[in-house]
Amino acid sequence: MKIVGFLGAYDKTDLIIYVAKMLSITNKKVLVIDSTVEGKSRYIVPTINPTISYVTNFYEIDIAIGFDNYTNIAQYLGKKQLDYDFILIDVDNYESFENFKIKQAYKNYFVTSFSLYSIKKGLSILEQLKEPIKLSKVIFSKDVSNEENEYLNYLSLGYKVQWDEYRIYFPLEAGDQTAIIDNEKLSRIRFKNLSAQYRESLQYIAEELLGEEEINNFMKALRNFDKRD
Repeated sequence: MKIVGFLGAYDKTDLIIYVAKMLSITNKKVLVIDSTVEGKSRYIVPTINPTISYVTNFYEIDIAIGFDNYTNIAQYLGKKQLDYDFILIDVDNYESFENFKIKQAYKNYFVTSFSLYSIKKGLSILEQLKEPIKLSKVIFSKDVSNEENEYLNYLSLGYKVQWDEYRIYFPLEAGDQTAIIDNEKLSRIRFKNLSAQYRESLQYIAEELLGEEEINNFMKALRNFDKRD
C-alpha cells in the first residue's frame, strides 16, 4: 500500500481526484482522504446520505471525508485495516499531518500557487517538524520563472524541507478552470477537456506513483478511458 501526501493550503481537491482516477483505471484500488479544514470534497463529490464522517464511491474511487485517522476509516468500512493499493491524502494542517503519519508516506507533494497566502499558509504546516521531509513541488502558475521558484526556496529557508530537484507545473488557464467547474457541475471525471499541459502533469504524477513497469499498461488504460468518455 502506497500512501501519498498532498500538502499545502492551495485548493487541490480536483487535482487529487483526477490523479486517483488515473491510478484506478489500471485496476488499482484507491482511497482519497480529505483531511482538510474546509473539506471541499463534501460539497463536490455526490453522496446519498452524508453524515459528519463517511466514505463514498465516486468513479470507482473511495473518498473518505471527516475522519481523523486510518483506524476510524477502517472501522467505518467494517475492516481491521485498510487494504488499498494507494491512499492519497489532502492535508492543509499540522494535526492531519501527524494523525495520518505523512512523514512516513511513500511520496509527498507540496501543492501551491505563487500567491503569498498559498505559500506561507502551506509552509505553516511544516513549522513544527522536528525531522526533515522530502517534498516535490507541484506549482500552479500562469508564467513559470526561476525567480518564482527561488522565491519559494527563500521563504522555505529555516523549514525542515528537502526539495526534489524537479518541479511539476500546472497552468492557471481559464480553459482548465472552466473544464474543472463543468466536471464538478456534472459530477464527472473527464480528462479530454483539459489542456495538454494540465493532462501531461497529471499523467506524470500517476506514472511516478505507479512505477516504470506499469507505464505501458497505464497508457493503454488511459486511451480506453478516453474512448469511453
